[in-house]
Amino acid sequence: MHGATTGDGSGAFPDRAAAATAVVDARGIVTGWSAGAERLLGYPYQDVVGRPAARLLGSEPGAAGGWPAVLGRRGGTASLRHRDGRRVEVRLRTYPSLDGEGNTQRLVVATAPEQPEQAEQAEQAEQAEQAEPAVATAEQPEQAEPAVATAEQPEQAEPAVATAEQPEQAEPAVATAEDAFTQCPLPLMVFDSELRAVRASAGAVRELALDEEQLCGRRVTEIMPPHLCRSVEDGMRQVFETAEPSQFHVRGRARPTADDRVWSITVSPLRPPGGRVRHVQLAALDITEQHLARERLALLNDVSAQVGSTLDVMRTAQEMADVAVGRLADFVTVDLLDSLVRGVEPRPSATGAVVLRRAAQQSVLPGVPEAVIRAGDVDCYPEFSPPVRCLATGRASLHRTLDQAIRSWQENDPERSQVVGTFEVHSIMVVPLRARGITLGVAIFVRHRRQEPFQEDDLLLAEEIAARAAVAVDNARRYTLERTTALALQRSLLPRRFAAQEAVEAAYRYLPARTRAGLGGDWFDVIPLSGARVALVVGDVVGHGLRASATMGRLRTAVRTLADVDLPTDELFVHLDDLVTHLAMEEDPTEGSGAESDLDTSTDLIATCLYVVYDPVERRCTAATAGHPPPAVVTPDGTAYFLDVPPGPPLGVGGLPFETVEWELPEGSLITLFTDGLVEGTDHDLGAGLALLRRRLELPARSPEAVCDDLIRTLLPAQPQDDVALLVARTRALDAGQVATWDLSADPAEVSDARAAVQARLAEWRLSEVSFTAELVISELVTNAIRYGQPPIRMRLIRDAALVCEVSDSNSTAPHLRRARTFDEGGRGLLLVAQFADRWGTRHHPQGKTIWAEITY
Repeated sequence: MHGATTGDGSGAFPDRAAAATAVVDARGIVTGWSAGAERLLGYPYQDVVGRPAARLLGSEPGAAGGWPAVLGRRGGTASLRHRDGRRVEVRLRTYPSLDGEGNTQRLVVATAPEQPEQAEQAEQAEQAEQAEPAVATAEQPEQAEPAVATAEQPEQAEPAVATAEQPEQAEPAVATAEDAFTQCPLPLMVFDSELRAVRASAGAVRELALDEEQLCGRRVTEIMPPHLCRSVEDGMRQVFETAEPSQFHVRGRARPTADDRVWSITVSPLRPPGGRVRHVQLAALDITEQHLARERLALLNDVSAQVGSTLDVMRTAQEMADVAVGRLADFVTVDLLDSLVRGVEPRPSATGAVVLRRAAQQSVLPGVPEAVIRAGDVDCYPEFSPPVRCLATGRASLHRTLDQAIRSWQENDPERSQVVGTFEVHSIMVVPLRARGITLGVAIFVRHRRQEPFQEDDLLLAEEIAARAAVAVDNARRYTLERTTALALQRSLLPRRFAAQEAVEAAYRYLPARTRAGLGGDWFDVIPLSGARVALVVGDVVGHGLRASATMGRLRTAVRTLADVDLPTDELFVHLDDLVTHLAMEEDPTEGSGAESDLDTSTDLIATCLYVVYDPVERRCTAATAGHPPPAVVTPDGTAYFLDVPPGPPLGVGGLPFETVEWELPEGSLITLFTDGLVEGTDHDLGAGLALLRRRLELPARSPEAVCDDLIRTLLPAQPQDDVALLVARTRALDAGQVATWDLSADPAEVSDARAAVQARLAEWRLSEVSFTAELVISELVTNAIRYGQPPIRMRLIRDAALVCEVSDSNSTAPHLRRARTFDEGGRGLLLVAQFADRWGTRHHPQGKTIWAEITY
């Protein structure tokens, strides 16, 4: 094997073109044969590779240890057999390495015997190699440059990774690294300080579609697209400046005909120990699949976090479209079955065609120009269209615009066909929205800006997005149904209009909560009482949902019933407290554990209530509270204050007393009753809310309607967190001309005088048309008081919305109707009163009782 020295005759590095090298595996079979080896021994490649290496020895194979002994030495001389039979004395060096499958092999390098001075240099070089492998000796530091030689110093700037043609400087591991670099399937390149390529691996040649000779001497800007070049060159400059490795990611095409890929770029400095960086190595790893997997996971995470932030069906669908556009598709539509928007569970279509409502749409283009209908509109899809098939089968489908299904759809829908052509739509996914076994609608994903068509992985991702969004949509649907039902129930239980009365001018507002908790149990009422009085009521059942609304209805009915009995305010609360306690005992403790209670946040059955009675004749108010905020009062001069009502326990606590407060209220005063939702908020506490309410009430006098509008507008956010019930009433007073009072003795002769007095007053009031009825009623009431009551006896007429006839005495025993027999002389008085009067009743007070009757005129 003949070896050639470098051009300067130093013999330090063999000529790469003339080097004699061979590769021998662990069995002693030749697996590699260079052109230099063929020139040295005359054997062509095909005559040597695959045959035992022992036949190349000049001596017998078994002599002196044979070929295994030669391979076992790191270096030395050997006699080899030329093809023509002569012997060739050579100097051999062997380097262990691994083949592509990890099997042991040896690289054998043969050089001609040196002249005495060359032998001495070689021996010194070998000693230097043993002392400092892969690095030049101290006497020749300039010859130990890293990596790849520059154009000006090709022989002195050989790669730090020694090749098979450099046996004197190449330790075994160095030779393996060079071999690995040359054949590495990963893109590896070496650049000099001018950012020009000097080496390229097989992987780089493959990815860039240029051979190593074409790559050498070029900058990155002459090889790759511009947007990749800036990042890569900036990374290499940073490594030259800092001498520290740098890693970053780039996305794009390595060559114009390649697919868009994501690369992890690592730039590492190449330098000898103590030397400066003159070359850098660039390694590129294709991480497209890992990047796409991370993007898919991030997208799914965003879907879980962003879709379903509200319980509005349309908004939830829009959130899904917003998340998917730009990251998975260029245009997304979400169509839902029309009944879903109303919260009703969807049913199969009676015909082949299906009507869907566009719940959401989004595009990467401003204004969503691809849409053929607006959000909220309905569209009819033919039976053979992919969306209808998707709804029928519950399976997603992936289409190209050339598919027969898409082409048939286009032929029957010119408007959509025009959109496909105008925007160059090329890939479509149709995915069902299914939750809890119900198909709710269909989502369509479209690509026209991105060149890559949808793949099966994209379809799986879209299905997962649709599945998660469908659960949120179904939750919103169920909430809508629950809310609609509760709202209908609650509105049916609240007063639609107030009964006629002249004591106050009243206005009200009721705002249901707009949160996941659902509707609450707030209520209000204006109840006409006897004697032209009126009761103002506001209450709040703790919790939300149907249970709270139903309990509110029960309490409102109970309050009305007890108010009709004319119970004193504190006694009325005692009866209400007992009622709530009994309702709580009747409830099933396991009732709230089912799926239907998901939106019901009620716990223990507790309620608060404020009850105010105003008497326009006496111009006095009586109030009591059961754990409720006190009323706000504004006097005619504009002074606002909160009434100091003795606090009582909430209804349902049981066993505690209630107290009342009574005060005089001038005509034209304003009374404001409210629930805590008006004054409590996320940005302020109850105290701050009450202070703000007081300031708003001190504004110049306005009508109750205007006051309600102002308080709702200034005290509440756009989306109240709790129900709000507000009742504002301005007091009126009955003047002396509308009230007539007589004190009567217990003499039966007073009955005729009472009838005469009533007849005269009704004539004065121009109410003669009801004179006969009034005289009859008064006659029976006065007779009953004289016969069964106790003095003092008082008679009073009140001209209000109806004529009120009252007779009071000091006996607290309440009369009652009874059926008189045919021959009974008495017992028909109250029966006559009940027949002739529109309403009648008894109210108790500390001085006794009052029997009253109302006659409409």
